[in-house]
Amino acid sequence: MAKGGKAVQSDIDEKIRDEKSRDEKVKAKLKTKRAAKPSSKRSSTKKSGVKNSSVKTKTVKKKSGGNKTATKTKQSLSSRKTNKKSQHKKPDTKSKTIKSKPQLASKLLKWYDKEQRDLPWRAKPGIVPNPYHVWLSEIMLQQTVVKTVIPYFNKFTSLWPEISDLANASGEDVRRAWAGLGYYTRAENLHKCAKLICEEYEGQFPIFAEELETLPGIGPYTAAAIAAIAFDETATPVDGNIERVVARQFAVDDPLPGVKPKLKQLATTLTPPRRAGDFAQAQMDLGATICTPKNPSCLLCPISSSCEGYHLGIESTLPKRASKKPKPTRYGSAFFALREDGAVLLRQRPPGGLLGNMQEIPTSEWTENKEQAENMLKSPPLKGEWWPVPGIVKHTFTHFHLELKVYRIIPGEDAEYTLFADAERCKWVNRDKLADEALPSVMRKIVQHALNS
Repeated sequence: MAKGGKAVQSDIDEKIRDEKSRDEKVKAKLKTKRAAKPSSKRSSTKKSGVKNSSVKTKTVKKKSGGNKTATKTKQSLSSRKTNKKSQHKKPDTKSKTIKSKPQLASKLLKWYDKEQRDLPWRAKPGIVPNPYHVWLSEIMLQQTVVKTVIPYFNKFTSLWPEISDLANASGEDVRRAWAGLGYYTRAENLHKCAKLICEEYEGQFPIFAEELETLPGIGPYTAAAIAAIAFDETATPVDGNIERVVARQFAVDDPLPGVKPKLKQLATTLTPPRRAGDFAQAQMDLGATICTPKNPSCLLCPISSSCEGYHLGIESTLPKRASKKPKPTRYGSAFFALREDGAVLLRQRPPGGLLGNMQEIPTSEWTENKEQAENMLKSPPLKGEWWPVPGIVKHTFTHFHLELKVYRIIPGEDAEYTLFADAERCKWVNRDKLADEALPSVMRKIVQHALNS
């Protein structure tokens, strides 16, 4: 046995020597070829092979005669190098094939059937969804959380049970009912859309997302949501909750908002051909209750087994967001006029733009120049003696912060308007009726500040 072992060992040593000899010959040939044919992009050699990872095909002449094409790929070498690097590479979806998740939809829908949220616009199981309710809720939910939307949805459906009722309402009534919900252009577009549906579509919503998107106030997301939820079309709406679920499922760590198209593409791969609306709402519910922005409850998640972010331990960091620029601050003055009979001066804002057509406590121009803003006392709506109210009213819009200095006056009934008043847009409203006016949140802050100081 000892002798046999020595023979085996001798064979192994001989093979090692042969392999070393072959490696040296290959290196010598490569060195000779580089010296004979210099290149502008020279590549260095290592023990494992050539550094350049591109795939090349070379023709090698052998003594046995004829030209034989031998494909010498450095792919095996480069793939080993790539695999080694990938251990330290951030997970993404740019350079890898999208992984199929065939069981995800069925698992999530099974969970949704048991755990779905009870929302006033959501149809009960077995009941056909009401397109009017779906549309109204989706418009209200744009940039607004569910908790805030619920009382407004109930108010609108109580005032206007059918879309024809909403279409026949006055613009002022719609704005008044919307007051406090924010993003007031939505109210204008809501009313326009209701009229258009009744006038051109006989009160029936289009079924397909492409046509829905042509209606006032309906963008790609809202169109897909209505098509999927109201009509069970195979459409893929992607809101903030769904973006978070998808980013974690596929471990996408590119930052928002730039990665939105990629997340939309990935979300589309998950949408089932049937129950697309339920599937979209299931993702929304999952994102709102389990796959939350902070401290997600992965142990309770019905689809954690396919979640790449969870398996990598990075779910809480996804989706990432690009750093935002700091919001600028604008400054201005607000003029609160309260007569002795209890009437308050209001003014309707111009149509279009921020807070378009809404009522306001008259204000000056809002400017980022603080010194200019301090001189705005020269532009009150009424002649008379105005005095400053202690403190500042602060409010934040989507793109800027606002700070307003408030001034008060107790005018007589014969008080004269100034050139800054735009008198045709002004009216006097009893302070007890202010709650019924279409006053945005920032204007209600001004009223409260002026009356309580």
